[in-house]
Amino acid sequence: MDKKRILLVDDDLAFTRMMKLNLERSGTYEIRIENTGSQAVASAREFKPNLILLDVIMPEVDGGDVAAMLKDDPLLKDIPVVFLTALVSGEENASGGLIRSGYRFIGKLTSEKEMLQCIEEHLR
Repeated sequence: MDKKRILLVDDDLAFTRMMKLNLERSGTYEIRIENTGSQAVASAREFKPNLILLDVIMPEVDGGDVAAMLKDDPLLKDIPVVFLTALVSGEENASGGLIRSGYRFIGKLTSEKEMLQCIEEHLR
């Protein structure tokens, strides 16, 4: 079985390392980390992910700008993007996160089970 590729874009190095370990432990995913929003599009072009997990608030280039660049790129526009944010409550996470402008927003502090469920929904 081919592993699904996920690009994780977040400026928090400790968070990205933890997420990478947790997701790769399932044996289902290959994870690439990008810790700067300005490099996210180039990483996506090279890695060709099946899904992008994208932090909302980052220095230099924020998640909204990255998502706009991805949508403007003919090679990347169809890759699903899920925004990660500390601004989603536990209650909102439990109900599947928030959806704004066609994007799913899920809390960074969501349970591993809820994160995997969200990822699987977007990889169908």
